[in-house]
Amino acid sequence: MTATVTAVSVSATHSFSKANRESVRLLAGLGVEGDAHLGTTVKHRSRVAADPTQPNLRQVHLIHSELHDELRARGFSVSAGQMGENITTRGVDLLGLPRGTRLHLGAAAVVEVTGLRNPCAQLDAFQPGLLAAVLGRDGQGRLVRKAGVMGVVVAGGEVRPGDPIRAELPPEPHGALDRV
Repeated sequence: MTATVTAVSVSATHSFSKANRESVRLLAGLGVEGDAHLGTTVKHRSRVAADPTQPNLRQVHLIHSELHDELRARGFSVSAGQMGENITTRGVDLLGLPRGTRLHLGAAAVVEVTGLRNPCAQLDAFQPGLLAAVLGRDGQGRLVRKAGVMGVVVAGGEVRPGDPIRAELPPEPHGALDRV
């Protein structure tokens, strides 16, 4: 299966869900044009309160549409952008990528994966039980976060649904993703 972008979404406010668009423009070093999380320093409210000078490692949020499929099978009503992601993908194992993987999106845009999204209680405010549904445990009992990955924009460009995705792994040794 070819990895593709299935949806792109943006919100100028710190709303939970983001509206789907025909395209988004990624800006190198900043994030998604017109999105509330655009910038070189942190924009997530809790992180701004802790230290507003921290680098923004969460410029772009990506979720795999396979998660939406899994959640719908469990009775949740979710679609692209509703869980706050900017880019919804299909056919790429986002959660299995090592830190530093570069995702080439469409003709020019490149997002470097910085870590896992740490899901929060806002998911339950959106739909009760959703937070627990995006958390799990692996065979060793370790917490598994399934709510997508975060990244920074290395190269800007337009991204549209249907655009191909190519993953470029970083040099070894690979570092596992952790929450950012």
